[in-house]
Amino acid sequence: MNKVILMGRLTRDPEVRYSQGENAMAIARYSLAVDRRGRGNSQDGQTADFINIVAFGKSGEFAEKYLRKGTKLVVTGRIQTGSYTNKDGVKVYTTEVVAEDQEFAESKNASANNGGASFGGNNYSNEPAPSAAGDGFMNIPDGIDEELPFN
Repeated sequence: MNKVILMGRLTRDPEVRYSQGENAMAIARYSLAVDRRGRGNSQDGQTADFINIVAFGKSGEFAEKYLRKGTKLVVTGRIQTGSYTNKDGVKVYTTEVVAEDQEFAESKNASANNGGASFGGNNYSNEPAPSAAGDGFMNIPDGIDEELPFN
């Protein structure tokens, strides 16, 4: 089984491109800073891992529309490895997480007041909230939405 669950903050705005052809598909790439447990135990002094994420199709469109640098996010997906030969003829190996689900890990207000400020100080309160129905993200059963902190 290949399943990954990560929680962290975006290190930059997603980079989104669209595939060529009749049915163009969004391909979003971003990086999550994921805190390590037991920060004092790190031998190299690093307290976070920077994980590359790629989201395709509707997930990519969601990332383009709603995700910004500093957003705290939970990503569920799978690890994918690959390789390519760069322009210097050197073989480069890659590892990334292909996102299957992306969910906000805190309210927009908390993001703007806490972690979001440390990643650029953007206040996202003027942006529209993502819809909960029909887009495949954050689908919430009817009647529960009044209990959620980000409404």
